Amino acid sequence: METILTLAGIFALTLVFVVGLRAAGWSDFAGPSTAPQQRPVLGGGDPQTHAWQRFHARYYTMTLLFVAFEMEMMFMYPWAVIYVAEGGKALAEMGMFLAILSVGILYGWREGIFKWE
Repeated sequence: METILTLAGIFALTLVFVVGLRAAGWSDFAGPSTAPQQRPVLGGGDPQTHAWQRFHARYYTMTLLFVAFEMEMMFMYPWAVIYVAEGGKALAEMGMFLAILSVGILYGWREGIFKWE
């Protein structure tokens, strides 16, 4: 109970401190920002486009495939040891696991993951 009260007190003190700084007009803890501080540093000027417009993140389907194979390998090594002791039950469980992963791989295939552009 004492620990909870201590943590609640620290949280309340931090909250009061942050609210006080915000009320004083500070946008961050380094002080009030001025016009030169808001300009881009080492860039030479204002950007014409937003960064997300120039770079496309099209690797999400490849990541899906990587995670599917990585999870498969992570579970197959310990499964090989358990299979010796359990037998058919462990084989059925691994079959269900591989079926679920196959659905993920088939989804990636349908999305065109194997087509390199």
